[in-house]
Amino acid sequence: MKLASLKSGRDGQLVVVNSALTKMTRVTDIAPTMQAALDQWQEIEPQLKVRFQQLENGQVEAEDFDQTKCESPLPRAYQWADGSAYVNHVELVRKARNAEMPATFWTDPLMYQGGSDSFLAPRDNIVMPQTDGFGVDFEAEVAVITNDVPMGVNPEDALQHIKLIMIVNDVSLRGLIPGELAKGFGFFQSKPSSAFSPVCVTPDMLGDAWQGGKLSLPLMSHYNGTLFGKPEAGIDMTFHFGQLVAHAAKTRPLCAGTVIGSGTVSNKLNDGPSKPVAEGGVGYSCIAEIRMIETIQNGSPTTPFMQFGDNIQIEMFDKSGQSIFGQINQNVEPQ
Repeated sequence: MKLASLKSGRDGQLVVVNSALTKMTRVTDIAPTMQAALDQWQEIEPQLKVRFQQLENGQVEAEDFDQTKCESPLPRAYQWADGSAYVNHVELVRKARNAEMPATFWTDPLMYQGGSDSFLAPRDNIVMPQTDGFGVDFEAEVAVITNDVPMGVNPEDALQHIKLIMIVNDVSLRGLIPGELAKGFGFFQSKPSSAFSPVCVTPDMLGDAWQGGKLSLPLMSHYNGTLFGKPEAGIDMTFHFGQLVAHAAKTRPLCAGTVIGSGTVSNKLNDGPSKPVAEGGVGYSCIAEIRMIETIQNGSPTTPFMQFGDNIQIEMFDKSGQSIFGQINQNVEPQ
């Protein structure tokens, strides 16, 4: 089943979308919003699945599906917690500044609590007061939405609480991160609003690409029209989503509609950093990673961060070439 939220009020209007992302049908008679559906998921999901199958079979009134009219699946959420499950990415960050990486990073997930009151729509521009000194960067990630999760859930049981999957551009302001982290209180201004894919899907829609809490397909990032990254999201993921959800729920329950991110998707190459796509590698899911590699290899970075007018497109395709979640497509523009 595929779901989306059309732009309507603060929380959007829930619609069911067909597999090809070409048609949709409104489901306000079942649930008015994504959050309303999640609040009663056990009762609502079967009804939505019936409607989805009717849409697939042409048995229900359908409209053309326009991704530009979508909000993020949850236009705002009760909680957005982003992990850093690809420890290769973390290792590069620290190596670039000659910092040792604690051994616990391989056994205890990193996670921060982000702002969730104003997610960007997947085709909304990234509006910034300036780019100089901000270090505007995209981060291509996978994310999941849970139902109610009890405190202390174990990683295996946590997988059963993952109800929807999507992709995300977790916008980061790299120039502001060091100063904020130096205060010892974590991210705030350096993590502005994120944008999620037009569509989220139930795990069963992913077939064998979804196994063990990992989504094993390439995540494609096109930067200014050129393929920048195509890393495999199921490879080099140190912590699967069950572990990430369990980590978030260690000392508190999670309410329905909690969004958990994977962190920047990152692959190694022969136990070292990946190469750019143009050099035969799988590239990168953020600008910071190639800058880290440039710093390690040459002493300083040469690839600039995003400037006004730059464009990022993030998308994932199934093995037949069909877009699964639709496309995140954003420009950086001045406030």
